[in-house]
Amino acid sequence: MALPKRKFSKSRRDKRRTHWKLSSPNLIACPECGKWKLPHRVCPYCGYYRGRQVLVIEKEKKE
Repeated sequence: MALPKRKFSKSRRDKRRTHWKLSSPNLIACPECGKWKLPHRVCPYCGYYRGRQVLVIEKEKKE
């Protein structure tokens, strides 16, 4: 196995890792119900996509 000749400094190691960051999801408000959802996907709360209902979402029964 190959081994490095010298130890990489912490700053050099961290420079390589600068792009290892998480990005927040791009959320938009659903035009039907107003809840946040991912773009180009069916709303998981109301079931609408592009102004049409494509999923029937069952309402939770309140006790």
